[in-house]
Amino acid sequence: MSETTAGALGPAERDLLAGWRAARETVVFTNGVFDLLHRGHVEYLADARALGDRLVVGLNSDASVRRLKGPARPIVPAADRAAVLRALACVDLVVEFDDDTPERLIRAVAPDVLVKGGDWEVSRIVGRDFVESRGGRVLSIPLREGYSTSALVRRIREGQGA
Repeated sequence: MSETTAGALGPAERDLLAGWRAARETVVFTNGVFDLLHRGHVEYLADARALGDRLVVGLNSDASVRRLKGPARPIVPAADRAAVLRALACVDLVVEFDDDTPERLIRAVAPDVLVKGGDWEVSRIVGRDFVESRGGRVLSIPLREGYSTSALVRRIREGQGA
């Protein structure tokens, strides 16, 4: 599937979404960095997909990640992170965005369900007002304990094994 940046949808993405809507499929949206994809990410994405028929993942661009997490991140470039996400059976579409928040992309996708990890209270989830105003649901899915990219990066830098 094609990639777009800056939170805009290209013609292919718009056509795909229109087809899903025409088929009355429920579109779920989540977003994140997904740097060093790990089991916690995979289980989270599978849980998100289980909330609907299609899962759209907004992926922070490299520039966005550097602004949010510092100059040492991301470890894995956006094109590679997107390829890995696309390889997951539970992910139907990956769209890269360059903004610091996915607000613009959420408005473009107009999901039926908006999901973030359990470290986000529903009241703080970006795009909540928009999704709820359209009759959609906004949920926070519990995180898997013991799985964290930041902790994984720390262990690698300190030379610790599993």
